[in-house]
Amino acid sequence: MKKQLKDGYELDDETARIDRDVVHRFISEESYWGFRRERSTMDGLIDRAARNVGLYAPDGGLAGYSRTVDAPDAWLVYLADVFVLASHRGKGLGSELIRFTVDEGPHAGRRWVLHTAAAHGLYEKFGFGPGERLLERKARN
Repeated sequence: MKKQLKDGYELDDETARIDRDVVHRFISEESYWGFRRERSTMDGLIDRAARNVGLYAPDGGLAGYSRTVDAPDAWLVYLADVFVLASHRGKGLGSELIRFTVDEGPHAGRRWVLHTAAAHGLYEKFGFGPGERLLERKARN
């Protein structure tokens, strides 16, 4: 599924089109949540995702990404690894990426969850907020 955006940007959920080098570089070097994530781990996450969405710049290069994890037995979907590269921020592209991923995809009618320390206001625009039943156990080292 593809969607044309303003200024020549495009959203596409074709996994084969995802530039894994760009995704891995951002996640492992710039993100707070996946810092130092191994490339093999990232490749496995992409391969097993229910949906990968790429945000593409007018030149065709990857400008952003999101990953959807489906937990059908729990009847929920997890939004993961969302980012827009710094050089493409400030244009409303993050909102478009989230809308396309959450509201316009095959899991639109499902319950969504995510963990984030940033952009709470952005996610609230799409109905994300504190859960009344969601509890979290932190990873044990």
